[in-house]
Amino acid sequence: MTVPLTYAGVHLAFVLPPILALGWLTLRRDRAWRGVRPLSGLGIMIGLALVYTTPLTNHLIPEGVWWYGEGAVVATVWHTPIEEYLFFVLQPTLTAFWLFQVPATADRSLAIPLAHRLVGIAGGLSIAGVGWSLTGDTSTYYLGWLLLWAGPVLAVQWGFGLTYLWTVRRPVVVAIAVPTIYLWIVDRIAIELGIWVISDGHTIGYTLLGLPAEEALFFLVTNAFIVQGIVMYMWLLDRVHEHPSLSGVVARFAASSDDR
Repeated sequence: MTVPLTYAGVHLAFVLPPILALGWLTLRRDRAWRGVRPLSGLGIMIGLALVYTTPLTNHLIPEGVWWYGEGAVVATVWHTPIEEYLFFVLQPTLTAFWLFQVPATADRSLAIPLAHRLVGIAGGLSIAGVGWSLTGDTSTYYLGWLLLWAGPVLAVQWGFGLTYLWTVRRPVVVAIAVPTIYLWIVDRIAIELGIWVISDGHTIGYTLLGLPAEEALFFLVTNAFIVQGIVMYMWLLDRVHEHPSLSGVVARFAASSDDR
């Protein structure tokens, strides 16, 4: 198959087919991981991805951290191609549909030790701090901004549910690893085809079979955001009865889920 030398061609050739296949498999799975509950979690992740990632790309692209090949994109909004915004929707969908094949659940209370929460918050903020220290140098600019951007999200997620994520770590690792490796391959192909170009001057120079380390890290952390977010969202819905003040808020939502 000849892949068009465009960003849209990447979506058509590599992103949409697995989404369709995994979506079909998701419809065939048990009720626990299909219907309103997990799909509403996916919707939240897509919304957050659009809101939180848009400022990052629109900061890094004009700084020359990466750019796109001639004729590779249809149009841009702000500094970012519309295909990139579409990817903010497609990547969470791809990763979530894979997660639904390996659901990560455990019977554990929302009440976890305060020390665990503090460790999770400190871990995320430490990553952000390291990132901030790296943004001042050109060669670590991409890495620094990526860590600075990722750290607060990880602090929130780990602060809320580090203990639970550790309990379900095996399926969580599988849920993160498979789409990450797949998107590494897709990204490497796109770079080879010249659809987008990563700046040598703004990267540390280490590669994974030709894929810049920063790009590999981007897909790892973003897939971690998606998987951890949906897993903890489902955990919260399953255990919300522990907090009567929250039960009324989700009662109608839960009832509609059960009707599906």
